[in-house]
This record gives sequence, structure tokens and C-alpha cells, in this order.
Amino acid sequence: MTTLFDAVGGTAYFERLVDDFYHRVEGDPVLRPLYPEDLGPSRWRTCMFLVQYWGGPTTYSDERGHPRLRMRHFPFRIGSVERDAWLKHMVGAVSQSGVAPELEAMMVDYFERSSTAMINS
Repeated sequence: MTTLFDAVGGTAYFERLVDDFYHRVEGDPVLRPLYPEDLGPSRWRTCMFLVQYWGGPTTYSDERGHPRLRMRHFPFRIGSVERDAWLKHMVGAVSQSGVAPELEAMMVDYFERSSTAMINS
């Protein structure tokens, strides 16, 4: 069975996706304050998480343990405004990535559900 990771071309796809997403975050007045000045580590963690989630190497868990997304995001105030801003940028990056429509739909569905689960305020 082919994974989404394989179908999109592997790690390189997720690197481009995450780069586009963080480029969008850099200029966002709602999201940018939630991130550290240096976005490099956040980019790497997001990329490795997505690679692993979609069927690629387990580098994320090998280096950081279980993802525990909700716990890791708990220190940040995430309400519907922050969730909507995050989702807008991630969906925009996915839409611009050139991925096949059925894969885009799978990814958007996941991002909608997971971003909603991060709401803690």
C-alpha cells in the first residue's frame, strides 16, 4: 500500500509545504507572536511530524518521543482565532503545493480536525 508520504514524493514535499506555511506565519499578526524568534526549530519539528504522520521515517518520535500534540501546544493560548489563522495558512500551503485533489482533501481534513483539537482557550 502506498502511503501519502510516498504519493507526494517524500520528505522534499513536506519541506516545501512547511517552508510555505512558515513563510505565511512570519507575516501573520495573530500567529507570529506565538512562535519563537527563530522559526528554524519549529519548521523542523513540524516537517518531521508531518513526514512521520503521513507514513515516512519516524525521525520525529525517535528524537522527541510521542508527539503529544495537545500537551505540547498547551502552553500557548489557542482559541478559534488562532486556530482559524493557522488553518488558513496550512490549507493555503497545501492548496499551492500541487498535490493531487484527493490527497489535498485528506490533508485538509486532517488539518481541520487536528487544529480544532488544539483549541485550549
